[in-house]
Parts: sequence; structure tokens; C-alpha cells
Amino acid sequence: MTMLGGGYGPSVMRSLRRDASVVKERLAPGTVRRIAGYARPYGKQIAAFLLLVVMGAGIVIANPLLMKAIIDEGIVPRRPGVVIGLAVAIAVLAVVDALIGLAQRWFSARIGEGLIYNLRTEVFDHVQRMPVAFFMRAQTGALVSRLNTDVIGAQRALTSTLSSVVSNVISLVLVGGAMLVLSWQITLVTVALLPIFLFPARWVGRRMSRLTREQMQLDAEMSSVMTERFNVAGATVAKLYGRPEEEAANFAERAGRVRDVGVTVAMYGAVFRIALGLVAALATALVYGAGGLLAVNDVFEVGTLVALAALLMRLYGPLTSLSNVHVDVMTALVSFDRVFEVLDLKPMVAEKPGARPIPDGPAVIEFDDVRFRYPEAAEVSLASLESVARPDSGPSAEVLKGVSFTARPGELVALVGHSGAGKTTITSLVSRLYDVTGGAVRINGLDVRDATLASLRETVGVVSQDPHLFHESIRANLRYARPDATDEEIWEALRAAQIADLVESLPDGLDTVVGERGYRLSGGEKQRLALARLLLKAPRVVVLDEATAHLDSESEAAVQQALKTALAGRTSLVIAHRLSTIREADQILVVADGRVVERGRHEELLRNGRVYAELYRTQFKDA
Repeated sequence: MTMLGGGYGPSVMRSLRRDASVVKERLAPGTVRRIAGYARPYGKQIAAFLLLVVMGAGIVIANPLLMKAIIDEGIVPRRPGVVIGLAVAIAVLAVVDALIGLAQRWFSARIGEGLIYNLRTEVFDHVQRMPVAFFMRAQTGALVSRLNTDVIGAQRALTSTLSSVVSNVISLVLVGGAMLVLSWQITLVTVALLPIFLFPARWVGRRMSRLTREQMQLDAEMSSVMTERFNVAGATVAKLYGRPEEEAANFAERAGRVRDVGVTVAMYGAVFRIALGLVAALATALVYGAGGLLAVNDVFEVGTLVALAALLMRLYGPLTSLSNVHVDVMTALVSFDRVFEVLDLKPMVAEKPGARPIPDGPAVIEFDDVRFRYPEAAEVSLASLESVARPDSGPSAEVLKGVSFTARPGELVALVGHSGAGKTTITSLVSRLYDVTGGAVRINGLDVRDATLASLRETVGVVSQDPHLFHESIRANLRYARPDATDEEIWEALRAAQIADLVESLPDGLDTVVGERGYRLSGGEKQRLALARLLLKAPRVVVLDEATAHLDSESEAAVQQALKTALAGRTSLVIAHRLSTIREADQILVVADGRVVERGRHEELLRNGRVYAELYRTQFKDA
């Protein structure tokens, strides 16, 4: 016989395994009010749900009282009609209880899944709008955890935790009241046994909480190892440099620690359940012993004794759950708070109210005394998403220090300079991956900070040295640039990018899945697909971190041909790594220490014999 009837056992175990240290965390002001705002659309459903919870809690005492009546009013006085009638009532009550359980589950699912949907989509949309600097600092796993673990934890605040608290309070009041009415003496004796059960349970709970926290940490570390070793890049490095025996031994050690902690947690759980059974047996023996004597002496009836024993099974569960309710509530609130923490981080790059589209016509890019420093960590990210205790730090040094130039319609402007000079930063400002900290970047006379983000994305196209392809089909990757593109337009872009023949030769053609980050394709093939994506988008401005820097001669020739098509008639800003690019440039900007120190055409700059001439001798002459 179990003391924790009505399914209290698993809920008590989950409660005791919660991290008790959560109660020490400080919530942001207004957290509860914000939670109420998310619950408001589900107000009627929550009210119906709580009503069903109260009804279910009421049934907790109905069965024992009916059992009392069937014995005292039917069996003892030998009244078969009463026995049959009350038995039917018990059966009807069981059906009603089942229907209430189903209705509770339906409302719980509707409220919970609806809240998960609302929070998850809101967080995803918000994170998508964060600047690149945010993603450079935040751990992907931490972000995914906010979308999964914390969102689900927040959902439980309005379903599991709320229903548990209400149900336990109602059950405790009704069960305690019924037992006091039936026999206050027996009730006081059984409540006096509570510390025998509660204190060992809390002792086990503290240890299980610590072990669960350790188990989660070990699981995370083991998952991190698997993620690093099982993605394409990690698997390649492991194949080339790894030592399989040592890798297997390292993983086995981590998995062994997870196993050992799991065994310990299982044993604590077994001890907990055995202790429950033992205390249940003692309490039941006490009720039947003391109550039996009272019944023999006609102090109360046999039905009362059976009812007290049945009610006893429904008493300790709610008491134990409510003893840890502050941990349950704080766990749910902290989950909400962690979600709100992400939602409250404002994107540094955002569309201004009243933003205007970039004016039509051939594009003119103007850098006007542009200054820039990379944002501090606290400006773009959260320490909790970086898994670090971030120390205070001052402002970062300026990367660009008064850069000014103009790229006219159809011009190819090449950026050259040593690594770290600021070339990539300049190109990032055109597409507004970052905002300038001084001066302005304009396209057709409009400051990009005053332009609508949609028009900026339509105007500027970017291809990097290592273009990213999603783990989807070639068609899906190309249509990411233009969702309404027809297959014929896609093939036209592929032909212009010098890769149509390859795609046609593939068994699945446009439906070929390119693999994670496009790893099923060679570097040259990825570059040409990225150029096809750019051509399909047909931007007026092309920003290019030279696409041929790390290609073999055959791939380079194909990509160079594709580049001529991609750059024709467009205003282009190119980080140059190849001599062919700078020779064809209409203007070369030599960048050093965040400044444009020279500008002009190839021959002119060579004749000057300054920084560019030195770069040419060391970097480009044999390129």
C-alpha cells in the first residue's frame, strides 16, 4: 500500500530533485506582472482548468466517504439497496474523475503548448534580429537552451506548478477537514508522524538536488563532446589528427561519470520510495490499530476506520509537495526571467521609426568620416549566454578612424591592406551588420541607419570567402535570396555562375541536399552556388570578400568568370586578395591602422612607391 495516492509520488520526487539554490536568485522587478501578461490571453482557459483541478481535488475525499457510507449504511445494517446504490455512485464518480482528468489534460495542453508557442516564436524572432556581434559571443547551445529548456520551464509555471499548488492546497484542506470531522484524535496522531517522513525526505532531496545538478552538467559536457566530434568540421579534424583509442577512452570516462551519478541518483530514489512505503505501513498500522480499538469499543463505526485509512493515503503527498512549493514556484519564475533576459536585450542594429527605402537608381556608396569601434560585450550579449563571469572592461579601441571615400555607380572599388587593417569592418558597415560610431555610410544619399532594413537587404548583396549553405536542397538555398524565383530563373543564375553543368549532372539536380554548411560540395562549387544566389537576388551593390583566395586554379578560373557576371554594372566593394582584381579596379583604397592612407588606380599607386607598392611586392606580385 502506498501513502502517496492519486499520483503524488512522481510529483514529490520531481519537487525534491529541484535545485534548492534557485530560491536565492533575484528576479528582475516586474517579472510576475509580465508573466500575468502572457497568461492573460488564456484567462478563461486557466479559470476552467483551475475549476477542474478543484473538482478533481474534491473527488479525493468523495471516495473514502462513499466507502464509509457503503459499510456503515449498507453492509453492516444489511441493506442491499443502499450497497448497490452507493456502489453505482462510486462507479459514476470514477467515470466523472476520468472525464475531469481528460479535460484537465486538454486544458493543460492547450494552455501549455500555446504558451510555449508564443514564447518560443517571440524569442526566435527577437534573436534573429540581433546583430552579428551577438552571435559571435553567445554560445549556440545556450541560446537553444533558452528556446527549449527555459521556455518549457516557464510553461510549467502556468500548468504543472499552478495546478499542483491549487490541487495540493484544496486536497489538504478537504482531506484534513474530513479526517478531523471523522476523528480528531487519529488525525493528530497521523500528523505527528509527518516529521518521521518529511525530514528524511528533505535530506534525500538535498542530495538528489546536488546530484541532479551534477548529472545535468556531466550530460552537457558529454553532449558537447559529441556535438564537436560529430559535425563535419570536427569529424574531419578528428580523422586527420585524432587518436581514436584516446578519443574513445576520453568519452568512456565522461560516460562512466554519468553512469556512476545515475546509479547514485537511482539508489537515493529507491531509498526515498522504500522510506515512503515504510512510513505508510507504520501510519496504516497505527490507524487500524488505534482506530480498530475505538471501533471495537463503539467509539466510531467500521466505515469511519476504512475512510480514515483511505484519507491517510491522500494526506502526506500534498503536505510534502507544499513543503517544497517555494522551490517549485521560484524554478518556474526563474525560467520566465531567463527568457525575459533575452527578450530585454535590445538589438543594436534596428530599424528606426519612419525609416525610408533606399532611393532607386544606380547605387552610390559614400563613406563620410566614418569612425567605428566594436561594441563591448555588455552592449550586445549576456554573460549567461557566454557561460562566463564577464569582468568589467572599458571601451574597445577605434577600428576605423575617419574613413572617407565614394564608390560611384558601376565602379569596382578594391580594398587592400595588411590583416587587421579594417577592410572587413568597412564592408560590414555597408550591409549594416554594424552601425558606425561616428560619421555616416550613405547609399544614394540616404544614411543606411535611416533606411528600411528590407530595402537595404534588397540593395546590398554579400559573398564571403567561406559562404554558408544550409543543410537543404540547392533549390532551397538559392531561393533563400529570392523566395518567388522560378526554376528557369534559378537555372539562369546557375549558368551565369558557371555551375549549371555540375547541377545538371547530379542525380537529384536542384533537389540535391548540399549537406551541413555545404560540405558535400568543393570550395569552388560552394563559391559558385553563393554567386548564383547573389545573381538571383540581383542587388545594386555587391560586397565581396574576394571569393578566389583559397581556390585551386581550375576553380578560380570558373569563379572569376562568374564574378565578371556578378559585378557587371553593379557598384562593387571588394576586399582584394588577387592581382587580377586590383588591376581591374576603378579605385584602390589602401587601408592601414583604420585609415585610408592611399587611393588611386594600380599603375598610379605603383609609381608613388609608398604603402601600396610595398604591398604589391610582398602580397600581389606572385598572386
